[in-house]
Amino acid sequence: MKSIFDKVIDRRGSGAIKTDVLKERFGDEDLIPLWVADMDFKTPDCIADALKERLEHQIYGYSIPKESYWESIINWENSIHGWEFTREELTFIPGIVRGIGFVIQCFTKPGDKIVIQPPVYMPFIHLPQNNDRELIYNPLIYNRGVYEMDFNQLEECMEQNPKLLILSNPHNPAGRIWGEKTLARLAEICARHGVLVISDEIHADMALYDKVHVPFAMASEIAADISITFAAPTKTFNMAGLVSSFAVVHNKEIRDKFFKYLNDNELNAPTFISAIATEAAFTKGDKWRKNMLKYVQKNVDYVYDFLSVNIPKIFVVKPDASFLVWINCNRLELSHEKLIDLFVNKAHLALNDGEDFGHGGEGFMRMNVGCPRSILEKAMNQLVNAYHTYYENVE
Repeated sequence: MKSIFDKVIDRRGSGAIKTDVLKERFGDEDLIPLWVADMDFKTPDCIADALKERLEHQIYGYSIPKESYWESIINWENSIHGWEFTREELTFIPGIVRGIGFVIQCFTKPGDKIVIQPPVYMPFIHLPQNNDRELIYNPLIYNRGVYEMDFNQLEECMEQNPKLLILSNPHNPAGRIWGEKTLARLAEICARHGVLVISDEIHADMALYDKVHVPFAMASEIAADISITFAAPTKTFNMAGLVSSFAVVHNKEIRDKFFKYLNDNELNAPTFISAIATEAAFTKGDKWRKNMLKYVQKNVDYVYDFLSVNIPKIFVVKPDASFLVWINCNRLELSHEKLIDLFVNKAHLALNDGEDFGHGGEGFMRMNVGCPRSILEKAMNQLVNAYHTYYENVE
């Protein structure tokens, strides 16, 4: 039976980064795009309908969000994750990456040190560097397809007196959902050394395989007291271009400072478009979300099974959450240049280069499986054909 997620929608020419910068980014526009972290599924009708209704008014002047917008966020987080917070602890931010930049500017100064845990989402690396902050690396431990935090090495990092730690929760690119004990231990170490934690939880609503996401602020009272949490409906409901995110801060001292920074720079007010889309997603979109996750999970299983049989030297790290799949190609024993050549020039696929995620990303590729199955099947067949052709030529 055909699923609504099986429909192929041509995004070329729409301004989509995923399709319209292929030539610039990869040197070839004739590639299957499986890289940028948005999905190729139509955004839920409930969101489109809410936007259409408002746009028919045809006066798009200055506006303020309704109280129901804020209530939808509070109710959603309580319903999905059991996380409770008040309206005063909540604010809008114009994108999580921007939000991380705001925290860096608000709580640190040039030359200050910031801890990240690579391999990790690229802006975690670039934002501190772009703001003249110094990175301290606490690499994750990779063991047979599972990532863990290295707390012994983290203690050594703390000797350098960092001001911030940026946490990816769930982890991007590996899709790891961190357990409550792990998060609580991380919080204890950071609190002991006076380190503020930024928790990026944009993939929190996309848990797979019956996994349960734990908001960092729920891991312990300490975690709640030393953190700023960022979340959004944008990944889950495929509306990243609308730019609608939010921050939750329990600690009043941290909250007052950060919210003042946002208010003073007029960074805390959503457009009417983002507010309407968010409220529609959080009040009417859950059935769509659950069906989407079932489809994505089957896509993950398909890629895992296909590569296990056809290219067993490529190992798929199954994500606990999200539509991003982290694939380990190290057993192919290819140089970085040859690995990229295999995927881009031979298989005609556009994936994210693992090296871009920092230490530990070498020999990996990140694949976006948030697309119709027919696209994924075509991509996998192109990869296996390229693989066999490449090794036949080598031999």
